[in-house]
Amino acid sequence: MFRQAAARILSRSSSSAARARPFSTDLAAAASPDETFVEAWKKVIPNIEPPKTPSSFMTPRPATPSSIPSKLTVNFVLPYASELSTKEASYKVDMVIIPASTGQMGVLPGHVATIAELKPGVMSVHEGDKVVKYFVSSGFAFVHSNSYADIIAVEAVPIDQIDPALVQKGLADFTQKLSSASTDLEKAEAQIGVDVHSALNSALTG
Repeated sequence: MFRQAAARILSRSSSSAARARPFSTDLAAAASPDETFVEAWKKVIPNIEPPKTPSSFMTPRPATPSSIPSKLTVNFVLPYASELSTKEASYKVDMVIIPASTGQMGVLPGHVATIAELKPGVMSVHEGDKVVKYFVSSGFAFVHSNSYADIIAVEAVPIDQIDPALVQKGLADFTQKLSSASTDLEKAEAQIGVDVHSALNSALTG
């Protein structure tokens, strides 16, 4: 009886696996992901050009290669601009280290497909002997099995453009607000400010 039940379970598992949908990273990306949005926009507001979305700045992902490439192709975009992919048709690097919510995560060519939430911290882009560091506030990183990485941040700024004095002032201000907050909303807003400015301070001193 046990063997018959096990056989039925295995049979169901095998049939489910056969019908399993392939991972999105195994499929070639659509050539124009914003096409539907643009068409809908023009129907409603034909006299105004549709706004650009982060995917407008990204190069289409090719199919997964049979061998691991020597470079990682990175699309690093903000809601209103592209940080890396404007430098070339596709920006290729040796490695990128992102501040994931689970800790610092290094991404090399051939990395397993992953989705990671970004926390306030430093993202470093490594290309040969050159390392460019950005401070990102939050966002998501989508690492695809074809050695493409799409990194979408809410805000990002090169580390060398951050004013340490303003960071210290902001940290002191939000610390004071946190200690004097009387409502849950005020505490939450102040805590976010403390977390972001503490991460900024660590980025500058680290």
